[in-house]
Amino acid sequence: MEKRSKKKVKKSKEEEIVDSDDAWWWLMHKGVTVSFLCIALFSLLVRVAVSLHPYSGAGTPPKYGDFEAQRHWMEITLNLPVKEWYRNSTVNDLSYWGLDYPPLTAYQSYVHGLFLRFFSPDSVALFTSRGHESYLGKLLMRWTVLSSDALVFFPAVFYFVVIYYTGRNQSGRMGGIAWHIAIILLNPCLILIDHGHFQYNCISLGLTLGAIAALLSDKDLIACVLYSLALNHKQMSAYFAPAFFSHLLGKCIRRRYPLLEVFKLGLVVSGTFFIVWWPYVHSVEAFSGVLSRLAPFERGIYEDYVANFWCTTSVLVKWKRLFPTHHLKVISLGATISTFLPSVIQQIWAPSKQGFLYGLLNSALSFYLFSFQVHEKSILLPLLPASLLAIEEPFLFTWMTLYALFSMFPLLHRDKLVLPYLALSTLFILLSQVPNRRQETRETNTFRSFVTTFFLLCSPILHVVYLSMNPPQRYPFLFEALIMLLCFSQFIFLTMYTNAKQWMLLKHSNLVDKEKKLL
Repeated sequence: MEKRSKKKVKKSKEEEIVDSDDAWWWLMHKGVTVSFLCIALFSLLVRVAVSLHPYSGAGTPPKYGDFEAQRHWMEITLNLPVKEWYRNSTVNDLSYWGLDYPPLTAYQSYVHGLFLRFFSPDSVALFTSRGHESYLGKLLMRWTVLSSDALVFFPAVFYFVVIYYTGRNQSGRMGGIAWHIAIILLNPCLILIDHGHFQYNCISLGLTLGAIAALLSDKDLIACVLYSLALNHKQMSAYFAPAFFSHLLGKCIRRRYPLLEVFKLGLVVSGTFFIVWWPYVHSVEAFSGVLSRLAPFERGIYEDYVANFWCTTSVLVKWKRLFPTHHLKVISLGATISTFLPSVIQQIWAPSKQGFLYGLLNSALSFYLFSFQVHEKSILLPLLPASLLAIEEPFLFTWMTLYALFSMFPLLHRDKLVLPYLALSTLFILLSQVPNRRQETRETNTFRSFVTTFFLLCSPILHVVYLSMNPPQRYPFLFEALIMLLCFSQFIFLTMYTNAKQWMLLKHSNLVDKEKKLL
């Protein structure tokens, strides 16, 4: 009887331990949910405040800017049949903001167009709505971006945070989780571009983030669907393709039936693409017509001033004069592949979830720095994985975000968004000052001090010069060139650093394996 009672007591203690663990996880998830909702509400208010300022092309005919492009796509998709959306005609002049994104963007424009037509038919009427800038029309357009953010990007952030922190030791780290949520949701670059300049990057980035979270939770098929949707919303999502490909291939190789696993993933991806492209797969002409709109090679290897290799070095090397476009396409492709190839090899060789996040960052940086036709706004793509790594690499994320913001300053100045630029920069700097509890080496602190001092010396001076002085007549874009040179140099250092960090993960995993064998 005594033995039975002892066993019973022992069992009840084990049950109490299990119950306490369950209670802890329940409290943790509840705490994350409450923190997320509070931060999300504040983030929405920040977005609303930014949306009160001007947007791209406000009051500047004849083509206005990105705001008019998005509105015009709603006009076209509402008033023309699906097969006419990408075709040049008398009612769809492609030289006036013709659709140049994949079909999912067109469907999004159609849905948002229905919303605008319900409340303000004049804002999306065919022909007569060109350059429409009524107060109600602008309010409705801003609302479409805000709702897209809240319905796509915000849930994806919550999904990622829950997946990323589940199973980790969370003792005393709720503050760190809340900080991580805030850093992602209050990304100043994304807010300024989507809610100031006016775009819908929150949709493609939200779908990509959902795919990342699904992959981290080993739901590979769901990840493939979500990432395929991201690719079909904005073709720039291909910046992440090498990382997804290499990580999934590395996982498939290590499974019992590698070919079957690859076939399943390929079937899901092709099926998703087939459904999205359904209106255009019945005709080679229609299909090729859409494809031709997605690759605007006629614009040249770079446009405006962007902190990548081609634009920065064009001060000394006139790439557009030295090489024809078809040669530049091959050169830029080779440079891009060469840059992301080490990251791809590492993930095929030793796939890991942390390595996958570094791979996303390295892949996106490679495309931003060396691919053909990169825009200032494309820095949002490498910033996404950098923000996901912020809890592990807080200084890296701060360093990268500050220079990403600075690289977009000429664009935001042109859009008359200097005030929200300064306000969000200040907010981000305050957020980034949250103390990091991990121990750092003397070398790390020295490097951090050097980079911080360098930025504080160069950035304010260039800001003041850009705002208060006129460039020499012989060099009208001198100040933009200096800004791009400074930012490009930092992005190159970041690329080398993150590639080294990704390969160091392999060394760390080998040491862990050796320790396990010894035990």
